[in-house]
Amino acid sequence: MIETERLKFREYTLDDLPFYASLWGNYEVVKYIGAGIPKTPPEAKAHLEERILPSYRNGVGLFAMIYKPENKLIGHAGIIPQEIEGEEEYEIGYWLSPDYWRKGLATEAATAFKHYGFNALQLDKLISLINPNNPASIFVARKNQMFYEKTVHFLTSTALVYAIYKEDYER
Repeated sequence: MIETERLKFREYTLDDLPFYASLWGNYEVVKYIGAGIPKTPPEAKAHLEERILPSYRNGVGLFAMIYKPENKLIGHAGIIPQEIEGEEEYEIGYWLSPDYWRKGLATEAATAFKHYGFNALQLDKLISLINPNNPASIFVARKNQMFYEKTVHFLTSTALVYAIYKEDYER
């Protein structure tokens, strides 16, 4: 699968449920995701079983993120198909445990999936959907060569769409 200097990625399994549920149960992690409401462990289990595990087709989905220096699961990242204003788009998404924030790991993961999306998946455009109140994710998107494209209503809230096109990205 995908590896960077400090990170490696693999498909989630049900064995990862305690970690996955810990991410969903942490308000600081989910406050900018969708409606910003944490999930209970049973809700997180259902989400893992119904949304994440079946999504690994055609190389897309959210992949468990392992911090190689500690061989520890610290978050997830990947490319997720999304419907934005009636169009299918491919979003680079990432979540990290708070202990690993501000270390450049989200940017490292997002950059890896940008390369993966353009090179392995042969996508022409990638986006990130970002809550307008989340400056850290805006910073990651800009570091990943993305530009503000538009503001949309997505699911239950407003989201900024940051985008990059294949012809504009630096390999």
